[in-house]
Amino acid sequence: MFELIELTDRTSYIQSPAKIGLVRLDGGEVCLIDSGNDKDAGRKLRQILDRNGWKLRAIYNTHSNADHIGGNKYLQAQTGCKIYAPGIDCAFTRHPLLEPSFLYGGFPCKDLRHKFLMAQESDAEYLTDAALPEGFESIPLPGHFFDMVGYRTPDDVVFLADCLSSRETLEKYRIGYIYDVAAYIRTLETVKSMQARMFVPSHAAVTEDIAELAQYNLDTVYEIAERIVALCAEPLRFEAVLQKLFAVYALTMNFEQYVLVGSTVRGYLSWLKDSGRLSVSFENGMLLWRRAG
Repeated sequence: MFELIELTDRTSYIQSPAKIGLVRLDGGEVCLIDSGNDKDAGRKLRQILDRNGWKLRAIYNTHSNADHIGGNKYLQAQTGCKIYAPGIDCAFTRHPLLEPSFLYGGFPCKDLRHKFLMAQESDAEYLTDAALPEGFESIPLPGHFFDMVGYRTPDDVVFLADCLSSRETLEKYRIGYIYDVAAYIRTLETVKSMQARMFVPSHAAVTEDIAELAQYNLDTVYEIAERIVALCAEPLRFEAVLQKLFAVYALTMNFEQYVLVGSTVRGYLSWLKDSGRLSVSFENGMLLWRRAG
């Protein structure tokens, strides 16, 4: 873990729970794409920088989930580097309490205020084209989270963040975290047709051809949607839909899974309602979901 793996003369990644990009710039400077899940990850990244005599110019976050911004604060304090994050995710990076609050739908209890869901705050700036190193391109990849982006490096390596999961992860857990299902589908359709020298997903193997994995992720989304519609043949409150999905996919309920899978299922329900496949009614003080028609 935390092995530096070279892809090209300029672009490498660091193997960690969420892959971290490292791109060499001019004059012994480098930039990182994401920073790992916590302070300890930041220390390990600093050791890699020091061993190679590199100066960290900036961290470019793909989005604000804690496992991608957890090393920000440590590295910024140690190196004085700039940190950039896209759109709404910049606010979450500056104020990490927003993430567990958003997932839970209110002030989160202590069980949710930990490094898995809440990084330490860092002084991030909004990502703009002007903030990118020469030859870099940011790629909008919304769906998994608010304004998530990927990055194409000058030597045509594309870092895809969390826009897709590995086949192994989906086969084990089935329901990956998604905020906006419609946007996620559009992103996967875009990624499926992308061309690059190499693709680096955060949670899947590096590959030269991403189309097959993108399609598998799409197929999984549609499978889950069909499952939800079938469950709602009879009117169900949200908690009952969630309970049945946990049973179908043999998932284990705890606070983290309740908010992550629960938030995802709410996203599916919204998408299915907006697309006319589900309807709602309010009965006996409950919101009930049912198959439309």
